[in-house]
Amino acid sequence: MTPTDDQQWLSERFEEHRTRLRAVAYRMLGSLSEADDAVQEAWLRLSRSDAEAIENLGGWLTTVVGRVSLNMLRSRASRGEQPFGVHLPDPIVEPTDGTDPEHEALIADSVGLALLAVLETLSPAERLAFVLHDVFAVPFDEIAPIVDRSPEATRQLASRARRRIQPESIVPDAGLEAQREVVDAFLAAARDGDFDRLVAVLHPDVVLRADFGRRSREVRGVDAVIGQAMLYAQLGLVAKPARVNGAIGVVSMRDGEPFSVGGFTVRGGRIVEMDWLADPARLRELDLTVLD
Repeated sequence: MTPTDDQQWLSERFEEHRTRLRAVAYRMLGSLSEADDAVQEAWLRLSRSDAEAIENLGGWLTTVVGRVSLNMLRSRASRGEQPFGVHLPDPIVEPTDGTDPEHEALIADSVGLALLAVLETLSPAERLAFVLHDVFAVPFDEIAPIVDRSPEATRQLASRARRRIQPESIVPDAGLEAQREVVDAFLAAARDGDFDRLVAVLHPDVVLRADFGRRSREVRGVDAVIGQAMLYAQLGLVAKPARVNGAIGVVSMRDGEPFSVGGFTVRGGRIVEMDWLADPARLRELDLTVLD
């Protein structure tokens, strides 16, 4: 083959893995733009490598994306870019009546905002070990060199991460319609200032996270969450239903402009978690035209 043919062949093989690689990077970084950067870096490294000598291209690329993502997380910390308090990942917003095929891999395995918010609290090494092993089934002996630890120490990293992640609180009930009934009831009760109806749809240990960019807030418990809900209800927001990372969510508008994107986790017919992104700069980067 000519050099041009070689490059075309390599590009086609890389494209076969792009969707999975982007999913790995999104879970690692919580940022769609940074995930794309990590995948592009993997392509650049592949194009400079002897691809024919790579026995398992998918595994090689996954390892590269994991390593690049880990370095990006560490770089955030070294530059002082790690936010204080709550930091929510980039939400994936879609209409309630359909899912973009390009997003299916990104939101598979119940990768809602609640799970990604928990991943944000892990150390970079813990996050890598958990994502690669528990989500993408990469063996510990392949992850260990990336984090510069032994396989057993890498196993402990994933174990510590696993203890922080509680599926009973972050994986929603199946069925968007059932979720939407609960969320609609919550929004109506908040708008009406009906305390009893709010209590009925909130789990006793409900958690609300709000990321405003430079400031953030996390409140726990029914009384605290109701106080926040009634406060927001006075802002005159218009709520548009949406899918947010595959679960029911809301895009709130104020004076025709996006004010926040909220993801809800509904379990057992009650809201257990609410995650709101209300950072104006990050909202401007989201494609919300899909809801028009």
